[in-house]
Amino acid sequence: MTTGQKDLLHAAGIIDAAEAQLLIDCGFDCLGFPLVLDHHAEDLTATEAAAIVGALSGQARFFLITYLSRAADIAALCSELGVKMVQLHGDIALDQLEELRTGRANLRIIKSLIVRGDDFEGLAQQVIRFAPLVDAFITDTFDSATGASGATGKTHDWEISRKLVALSSKPVILAGGLNPDNVGEAIAQVRPAGVDVHSGIEGPDGRKSRQAATRFVAVARDAFTRLV
Repeated sequence: MTTGQKDLLHAAGIIDAAEAQLLIDCGFDCLGFPLVLDHHAEDLTATEAAAIVGALSGQARFFLITYLSRAADIAALCSELGVKMVQLHGDIALDQLEELRTGRANLRIIKSLIVRGDDFEGLAQQVIRFAPLVDAFITDTFDSATGASGATGKTHDWEISRKLVALSSKPVILAGGLNPDNVGEAIAQVRPAGVDVHSGIEGPDGRKSRQAATRFVAVARDAFTRLV
């Protein structure tokens, strides 16, 4: 794996066009908009997100992050935003995923694998069940205190993610509590196809920090070049 591979670095929770441009300038490949969520507030509206995609789509790949579970609703929101990639973080039935796959053949689908303690066997079954219908997986962390599945700012047992990487026939992206200080170690241990960061590069004001984003990209890209 080399830094020539596309879509290695994902940043989520884009607030506005200025933040999107900052992250593009720092070297992120893909930028995500969390919309229609369960335990989290949205950072911006779908209309605002669509405007950012329209203005900057030539500079980065944008994607939807959502807990929607009906194929028609997911496809409609992707069309509204003008994106061709979606992270599905909620429970979705196989028939709905099949409908989405069939109806939107050009849509890159990433399915979340939420780590809840030592639950590898259950996650392994999800990999086997969903792999034929998705393009990639993303491992993230469950927060028992809030009930949130992902975007918790917390790490999980990376050994579980490492075993899922080894098992999966599809690429696995690592998320969950990553920041400039731990992303290098995480990549070395898990050997994911990519990494996803949200609050780990934010400053006290809740906005993405240029310094933190730049360091995250540098550390992550260096770690990916060391994988053989």
